[in-house]
Amino acid sequence: MKRQVPGLAESARDSRPEIPDGIFLVRVEGVQFRWHAHKPFYVLRFSILEPGLLAGRSIMGRLYCTQKAMWKLGWFLRDFLYDPELLAHEQVDERALAGLRGVVKISHTVINGISLVNLDGFAPASQWEELCAAPISGTTRSKAEEAAR
Repeated sequence: MKRQVPGLAESARDSRPEIPDGIFLVRVEGVQFRWHAHKPFYVLRFSILEPGLLAGRSIMGRLYCTQKAMWKLGWFLRDFLYDPELLAHEQVDERALAGLRGVVKISHTVINGISLVNLDGFAPASQWEELCAAPISGTTRSKAEEAAR
């Protein structure tokens, strides 16, 4: 039997529009290690601090812990000013990550119909003003600027 339920379609939609690709000043809200036989990873949940229009919204992404991807995990930890002593001892304390701030560049990709967030780059929070004013891609630069490079 089928029933008509007014308002069901609206409530089933995701009420939050997707976070656009770009550069954001964020705070780490949560970290959880997920074991996988071939690709162990950390799930990171960030809260957007800037730009103001998206403040308070969340971004979730993965950082893999394979030998091949270790450089990216190290980049994240260094730029978010993770405890250097723990880093020197090759230890990641999920509780110590909560509250760290930094800049993250994200993009989206769709794999098998699932939209995933790519964590493309990181920078210290102190560089936010400089990075948010810079053009994101070479397509926004003038030909003269490109020639000077």
